[in-house]
Amino acid sequence: MYDRPIDLARSLFFSWAANAIALVVVIAVFDKVTIGSLGDLILAALLFGILNTLLKPVVKAITLPLAIITLRLAWFGVSMLMLLLTALIVDSFDIHGFWALVWATVVVWAVNLFLDLVPGPWQDTRRD
Repeated sequence: MYDRPIDLARSLFFSWAANAIALVVVIAVFDKVTIGSLGDLILAALLFGILNTLLKPVVKAITLPLAIITLRLAWFGVSMLMLLLTALIVDSFDIHGFWALVWATVVVWAVNLFLDLVPGPWQDTRRD
């Protein structure tokens, strides 16, 4: 998939940057989603990217039968879980309430969709 280590590093950087942008938008849009500092935002974006890269594909594979039955709606729950795990691990990143989590996940999805449509070096560098 990656011809050179620099391609992998580039992909990881843009994936992290896209996650940071998505989290900034979520924090700006919802008063029930908060973060302590810029450093915590960077940590949350990095962790969110790691969870989406390493854990999310495993959970999606496990939930495949359920996803087929629910027409992939179960995978929205997997995306919610990745955001929730990020909030649980990063102390100052808080999502207050179930509906805040649902809408934050929708916004993360929308930001990623937007970034996929806008031409730039970040295209095809991350996984949904």
